[in-house]
Amino acid sequence: MLDQSTELQSSPAQNADVLVDVKDVSRSYGNIRAVKNLSFSIRKGEVLGFLGPNGAGKTTTMQIISGNLAADEGSVTIAGHDLLQQPKAAKAALGYLPEQPPLYRELTVNEYLDYCAALNRIARKQRKEARERAKESTGLLDVGGRLIANLSKGFQQRVALAQAIIHSPPVIILDEPTIGLDPIQIRETRGLIRELGKDHGVILSTHILPEVQASCDRVQIINNGSLVLNETIDGLAKHMRSLSLTVAFRRPPAPAQLEQLPGVTAVQSDGNQHLQVLHHPGSDPTEEIVRLATQHDWGLYEIQPLGVSLEELFVELTSEKSQT
Repeated sequence: MLDQSTELQSSPAQNADVLVDVKDVSRSYGNIRAVKNLSFSIRKGEVLGFLGPNGAGKTTTMQIISGNLAADEGSVTIAGHDLLQQPKAAKAALGYLPEQPPLYRELTVNEYLDYCAALNRIARKQRKEARERAKESTGLLDVGGRLIANLSKGFQQRVALAQAIIHSPPVIILDEPTIGLDPIQIRETRGLIRELGKDHGVILSTHILPEVQASCDRVQIINNGSLVLNETIDGLAKHMRSLSLTVAFRRPPAPAQLEQLPGVTAVQSDGNQHLQVLHHPGSDPTEEIVRLATQHDWGLYEIQPLGVSLEELFVELTSEKSQT
């Protein structure tokens, strides 16, 4: 099991580029604590993948950050504005794409985006410019005059994304933005997310784990209302490192011989010539196995680590039954 006590130490340092700052946020529903003393930050130019099993507190956290739900304790600052003390300024700095896109299918793309620009209090003279900029960013320049109802699901998702960024907010929240899209549309949406991440702070909430690795700079996992992982994508490598070896011998030893090695927790045989050697994090018995194989003429012809996938890591960190 991973040592979770060390995983939260890798949060990015506070600096002038911090766009979202969540400090000691808690929220309860009756006797159930959905979120417990949650703290994290998001910087400009960063895409944060926000993961968690159903009931872990992820949705509650997203609602608190977007200003749709008040926290019982703690504070949320958006682009320098306290969400409680300056709610209008803080919310104006947010763009939000919910899981169910808020589209008016009877409108054309241009009509809908003009309406969204007005909702975001963009001056009338500036709305066309804002609309065209949002369309360009999302690949909608050629469909402005078409009814939203007649667009493919992929293009409807682009329209929904355009409404989230039409007022050029520094922070963008995306909730399951690729649900229901085909593989080509998913790839295009991931590209859009990466582009948005260059000039904004983006929170990507998703259950699709490969999407996090493809689109995000950092991943955050919440379980039972608390963060259990807050790490850069590059830093995930140390959590996804191998905890086992596959070893093959022409004259395999008894598993008990390898179980005596320092750091080895178990040795499992497939009944043929392959053994799986499980070991503690931080220990690597490879060198000792090679030495013994040479000394005892076991005929070692294969030895390789078995990496841990993000899915396996997610399951390990959220294996306890959710309490929220």
